[in-house]
Amino acid sequence: MIAVPMTDGLYETRWPRGLHPAGPAAAGFDGDRLEAAIRLLEAEIAAERLPGAVVVIARNGAVAAHRALGWAAIYPRRRPMTPGTLFDLASLTKVMATLPAVLRLVEMGEIRLDDPLHLFFPEYRGEGREEIRIRHLLTHTAGLPPGSPVLREPAADRAERIARIATIPPEAAPGSRIIYSDLGFILLGELVARVSGQPLEQFVREQVHGPLGLAETGYLPKGERAQSAAATEYREHLGRYRCGDVHDQTAAALGGIAGHAGLFGTAPEVAAYGQMWLDGGSGVLSPAAVAAATRDQTPHIQGPEHRGLGWIVAHDGAAFLSCGDLFSIGSFGHTGFTGTSLWVDPHRGLVVALLTNRVHFGRTDHIIRLRPRFHNAVAAALR
Repeated sequence: MIAVPMTDGLYETRWPRGLHPAGPAAAGFDGDRLEAAIRLLEAEIAAERLPGAVVVIARNGAVAAHRALGWAAIYPRRRPMTPGTLFDLASLTKVMATLPAVLRLVEMGEIRLDDPLHLFFPEYRGEGREEIRIRHLLTHTAGLPPGSPVLREPAADRAERIARIATIPPEAAPGSRIIYSDLGFILLGELVARVSGQPLEQFVREQVHGPLGLAETGYLPKGERAQSAAATEYREHLGRYRCGDVHDQTAAALGGIAGHAGLFGTAPEVAAYGQMWLDGGSGVLSPAAVAAATRDQTPHIQGPEHRGLGWIVAHDGAAFLSCGDLFSIGSFGHTGFTGTSLWVDPHRGLVVALLTNRVHFGRTDHIIRLRPRFHNAVAAALR
């Protein structure tokens, strides 16, 4: 066991819109129990199963805890985690960039959820593709496989890589199964660009992150912010650990900007984004869009996982949820492969942003048990 550096950022952080510092008691938590939850992270880092973490826990906008633990990088040299460390958010991109962008287009009347994909991608036909709707892509029920290495093979340009998705055969009929698919969200990111006439990153900045005041959240960080980001995995072909450049290989092949991965952000801004959903959209999204995205859109599909639009939704009979066993039915959240997660319990007004750089140690699976244990302890700390 090793000593773990820890920094409290509760009162030093400039909180984004929707959040304010309060402390455990004022936010409605038992302070000792909340500390016990944070000690679970400390123990995992001390046992060298996790490099580091930054967590923000809030209730009804009152931040109970904001803690940075461990190291942003261990290799090639140790750098301690800070409350404002920038993280590769990985698949949180799906719900923090692509989902709200698609919902804005729905609100604008530009698209509808039941539009067939081939309206926007004429080449996307054959083998049942004509039946795929935008709703299917958002709920991971389009029948598309999780991913494909063909998107990472040499290509003349980005457009050629995107076009290759149309050559990948579906694995199931649309609407019949939940198959978590990066390919579906890559298509959604391209859909946003085609319909809006703007690059995905520009549309998201102007329509979502800018209005929320999220100054750090975005694609392709540069300069000192990139160099001081939480380090991720070692890459043989680069001869170094990735740091400030996207970990996901497909997103990297697409230039670092994609609908499924590529977004970077900090724990306070991830939590503020979650708070926006608790607050009915905060003028960025409509309450109607928030309600549609966070309700169970897949009740007819058998299995332990149910989906809203983009989000995982807790339901009766759910198992293996990364938010654990004590979050309310109707809670919604998402995870990222690098070790990130965001969960929102609307019945308790609870937002938990847990960002780690677990892939800095490689692709171990310790995070799979840690996440639910941690969220159970947080839920148990509520008064």
